[in-house]
Amino acid sequence: MTAVGKLDPSSTIFFVCDIQTRFRHAIHAFEDVVATANKMVKVAKILGIPVVTTVQNSKGMLPITPLGPTVPEINLEALGDLHLGTIDKTLFSMLTPEVKTILQEHHIKDVVLFGIESHVCVLQSTLDLLSERYVVHVIADGVSSCNKEEVPFALARMRQAGAQITTSESAAFQLQRDSSHSTFKEFAAMIKEGKDTTKRVLESLLPVKPNL
Repeated sequence: MTAVGKLDPSSTIFFVCDIQTRFRHAIHAFEDVVATANKMVKVAKILGIPVVTTVQNSKGMLPITPLGPTVPEINLEALGDLHLGTIDKTLFSMLTPEVKTILQEHHIKDVVLFGIESHVCVLQSTLDLLSERYVVHVIADGVSSCNKEEVPFALARMRQAGAQITTSESAAFQLQRDSSHSTFKEFAAMIKEGKDTTKRVLESLLPVKPNL
């Protein structure tokens, strides 16, 4: 039986995976990934969704080159206490011991995941989360890789494993749920303001129809 995969704001967390300065000129459509990340951060702030960020080997452990911090364009400071922390990791998966503790403490069931690279850290995070029985929602317009050809194969692999593959706007509206909620006015204004950016990012990162 196929999982329904509905998002419940009371048990959802956003995972921002390794969107770091060192990758800026290496990742296909990097600035579009950043744009989607910023959109999701705004959604988190409006709807009160907690956020965890990871960075891969930011300071460098020999013989690996430091990959730097999360890019400053992603406005994590605006989240205040909703930003539960930035975890520095050497694992490719985001599911480090520190992150496992955060998930348990906040009674999380659904993880909304975006970042880089789709076929490495995003994929391994997804598989680990699924193995721990979390429902994983991968934002297709929020992931990329050094080689753009990797992305559709990674998304297909995650879907095959049981992840929900969705878009930033679809996930956002699932979490908003009801136009009568007090957050809707601010939410709708944010969606309207970012309409052109959303269209550009979809055309850049999702040029091909999904193979369903």
